[in-house]
Amino acid sequence: MSTKSVAIITMSTRPARVGGNVAALVRPIVEKVLTAADITLVPVDVKDFNLPLFNENVAPAMVPAYAQFEHAHSKAWSAEIAKHAGYVLVIPEYNYGVAGGTKNAIDYLLNEWKGKPLAIVSYGAHGGSQASRQAKEILSGMGLRVAETRPQLAFANALAEMGGILSEGKVYPESEAKWLGQSDEIAKAAEELKELLLQPNDEANAPKS
Repeated sequence: MSTKSVAIITMSTRPARVGGNVAALVRPIVEKVLTAADITLVPVDVKDFNLPLFNENVAPAMVPAYAQFEHAHSKAWSAEIAKHAGYVLVIPEYNYGVAGGTKNAIDYLLNEWKGKPLAIVSYGAHGGSQASRQAKEILSGMGLRVAETRPQLAFANALAEMGGILSEGKVYPESEAKWLGQSDEIAKAAEELKELLLQPNDEANAPKS
């Protein structure tokens, strides 16, 4: 029996970003939970796929049963998402909502996501609460099974950080310490994801809209 894999995906695509820092902090906490269940955690960065605004001539819902993607970036993103049994999305909040790059990456696909479980970890000035709520509604509506616990990681000194070192892709040690203080909550989300992974992956288990 092959080992299941879960992708922990850095969803920010900005040149100046701290999503990688957040994912690196979250990863060992989630990994400890999943490894105990023989589940492999794989880091993925949406920025590596260079996704433009959706530019395929077919609707994602048609792939792969009735149509195929044309562009290499779409095919690569589709293949990456399809091969994992579940996901941890590390999402930023920009201007009180889901980032455009995050939504675009989600919207590129449908059947590759559908029915699978995932956890959402958000970050931002106020922890990314609005982005987390919106992402849950979007992904649940698409037929994914979202872990109930959604850790929200707020900067320790948002005004100072957003005006300074965030533009360099860095965060204050105080913020990292604050986020590590939420390790139990992150682990709880991972436990919920693990339980969802043990359930059959089909539309019967997907939330009803």
